[in-house]
Amino acid sequence: MAVPKKRTGHSAQGKRRANWKATKPETTVCSNCGQPVLAHTVCTACGYYKGEPVRLKDKAEAVKEVKKPAKKAKSAKAEAPAEEAPKAAEAVVEAEVTEEAPKKTTKKRTTKKAEETGEKKPAAKKTKAEKKEESAE
Repeated sequence: MAVPKKRTGHSAQGKRRANWKATKPETTVCSNCGQPVLAHTVCTACGYYKGEPVRLKDKAEAVKEVKKPAKKAKSAKAEAPAEEAPKAAEAVVEAEVTEEAPKKTTKKRTTKKAEETGEKKPAAKKTKAEKKEESAE
Protein backbone atom coordinates (compact mmCIF):
# COMPACT_ATOMS: atom_id res chain seq x y z
CA MET A 1 0.00 0.00 0.00
CA ALA A 2 1.34 3.41 -0.95
CA VAL A 3 2.15 5.80 1.88
CA PRO A 4 3.04 9.48 1.28
CA LYS A 5 6.57 10.46 2.33
CA LYS A 6 5.59 13.98 3.39
CA ARG A 7 2.47 15.56 4.85
CA THR A 8 0.31 17.63 2.43
CA GLY A 9 0.62 21.34 3.20
CA HIS A 10 -2.31 23.71 3.82
CA SER A 11 -1.77 25.53 0.53
CA ALA A 12 -1.69 22.37 -1.58
CA GLN A 13 -4.71 21.01 0.26
CA GLY A 14 -6.64 24.24 -0.38
CA LYS A 15 -5.72 24.26 -4.08
CA ARG A 16 -6.93 20.70 -4.45
CA ARG A 17 -10.25 21.48 -2.75
CA ALA A 18 -10.83 24.67 -4.76
CA ASN A 19 -13.13 22.84 -7.21
CA TRP A 20 -15.03 20.97 -4.50
CA LYS A 21 -18.02 23.30 -4.10
CA ALA A 22 -21.54 22.93 -2.79
CA THR A 23 -24.27 23.46 -5.39
CA LYS A 24 -27.56 25.24 -4.92
CA PRO A 25 -30.51 22.79 -4.82
CA GLU A 26 -32.91 22.89 -7.78
CA THR A 27 -36.31 24.27 -6.83
CA THR A 28 -39.56 24.39 -8.75
CA VAL A 29 -42.97 25.91 -8.13
CA CYS A 30 -45.84 23.73 -6.86
CA SER A 31 -48.53 23.42 -9.54
CA ASN A 32 -51.27 23.38 -6.88
CA CYS A 33 -50.37 26.14 -4.39
CA GLY A 34 -47.44 27.99 -6.01
CA GLN A 35 -44.96 27.48 -3.15
CA PRO A 36 -41.28 26.81 -4.00
CA VAL A 37 -40.56 23.08 -3.71
CA LEU A 38 -37.45 20.93 -4.14
CA ALA A 39 -37.54 19.11 -7.48
CA HIS A 40 -39.11 15.61 -7.47
CA THR A 41 -40.53 15.94 -3.94
CA VAL A 42 -43.98 16.33 -2.43
CA CYS A 43 -45.04 19.89 -1.60
CA THR A 44 -44.82 20.41 2.16
CA ALA A 45 -47.51 23.09 2.10
CA CYS A 46 -50.33 21.24 0.32
CA GLY A 47 -49.20 17.60 -0.03
CA TYR A 48 -49.45 17.46 -3.84
CA TYR A 49 -46.94 15.97 -6.29
CA LYS A 50 -47.21 16.55 -10.05
CA GLY A 51 -50.72 17.97 -9.61
CA GLU A 52 -52.09 14.94 -7.70
CA PRO A 53 -52.66 14.51 -3.97
CA VAL A 54 -50.30 12.07 -2.29
CA ARG A 55 -52.10 11.38 1.00
CA LEU A 56 -55.05 8.95 0.91
CA LYS A 57 -57.23 11.46 2.71
CA ASP A 58 -56.55 14.05 0.02
CA LYS A 59 -57.17 11.49 -2.76
CA ALA A 60 -60.62 10.71 -1.35
CA GLU A 61 -61.44 14.44 -1.26
CA ALA A 62 -60.19 14.88 -4.83
CA VAL A 63 -62.45 12.05 -6.02
CA LYS A 64 -65.42 13.77 -4.37
CA GLU A 65 -64.53 17.07 -6.09
CA VAL A 66 -64.19 15.44 -9.51
CA LYS A 67 -67.55 13.69 -9.30
CA LYS A 68 -70.14 16.39 -9.66
CA PRO A 69 -73.67 15.76 -8.41
CA ALA A 70 -76.15 14.71 -11.09
CA LYS A 71 -78.67 17.20 -12.42
CA LYS A 72 -81.75 17.56 -10.28
CA ALA A 73 -84.27 14.99 -11.40
CA LYS A 74 -88.01 15.14 -11.00
CA SER A 75 -88.29 11.76 -9.31
CA ALA A 76 -86.78 10.49 -6.07
CA LYS A 77 -85.30 7.48 -7.88
CA ALA A 78 -82.72 9.62 -9.67
CA GLU A 79 -81.52 11.13 -6.37
CA ALA A 80 -80.66 7.76 -4.78
CA PRO A 81 -77.85 6.82 -7.25
CA ALA A 82 -76.33 10.31 -6.88
CA GLU A 83 -75.95 9.74 -3.13
CA GLU A 84 -74.38 6.31 -3.61
CA ALA A 85 -71.73 7.53 -6.08
CA PRO A 86 -69.47 9.25 -3.45
CA LYS A 87 -69.75 6.20 -1.20
CA ALA A 88 -68.71 3.98 -4.10
CA ALA A 89 -65.71 6.23 -4.80
CA GLU A 90 -64.62 5.98 -1.16
CA ALA A 91 -65.00 2.20 -1.30
CA VAL A 92 -62.79 2.06 -4.39
CA VAL A 93 -60.07 4.10 -2.68
CA GLU A 94 -60.27 1.89 0.42
CA ALA A 95 -60.18 -1.26 -1.71
CA GLU A 96 -56.98 -0.06 -3.41
CA VAL A 97 -55.37 0.45 -0.03
CA THR A 98 -56.46 -2.85 1.53
CA GLU A 99 -55.71 -5.09 -1.47
CA GLU A 100 -52.73 -7.32 -0.87
CA ALA A 101 -51.00 -9.68 -3.22
CA PRO A 102 -51.98 -13.30 -2.60
CA LYS A 103 -49.32 -15.32 -0.87
CA LYS A 104 -47.47 -17.74 -3.09
CA THR A 105 -47.26 -21.28 -1.90
CA THR A 106 -44.73 -23.73 -3.22
CA LYS A 107 -45.46 -27.37 -3.71
CA LYS A 108 -42.85 -29.90 -2.65
CA ARG A 109 -41.39 -31.79 -5.55
CA THR A 110 -41.57 -35.53 -5.63
CA THR A 111 -40.07 -38.10 -7.95
CA LYS A 112 -42.13 -40.06 -10.48
CA LYS A 113 -41.74 -43.27 -8.48
CA ALA A 114 -42.99 -41.56 -5.34
CA GLU A 115 -46.06 -40.29 -7.20
CA GLU A 116 -46.83 -43.79 -8.56
CA THR A 117 -46.48 -45.49 -5.19
CA GLY A 118 -48.24 -42.69 -3.31
CA GLU A 119 -45.28 -41.84 -1.07
CA LYS A 120 -45.18 -38.35 0.40
CA LYS A 121 -41.42 -38.06 0.81
CA PRO A 122 -39.15 -38.04 -2.22
CA ALA A 123 -37.06 -41.15 -2.75
CA ALA A 124 -33.56 -40.95 -1.26
CA LYS A 125 -30.56 -41.22 -3.54
CA LYS A 126 -29.05 -44.65 -3.73
CA THR A 127 -25.44 -45.20 -2.73
CA LYS A 128 -22.89 -46.89 -4.97
CA ALA A 129 -23.12 -50.09 -2.91
CA GLU A 130 -26.92 -50.27 -3.37
CA LYS A 131 -26.59 -49.71 -7.11
CA LYS A 132 -24.05 -52.56 -7.38
CA GLU A 133 -26.37 -54.91 -5.45
CA GLU A 134 -29.27 -54.13 -7.79
CA SER A 135 -27.16 -54.65 -10.90
CA ALA A 136 -25.87 -57.97 -9.50
CA GLU A 137 -29.42 -59.25 -8.90
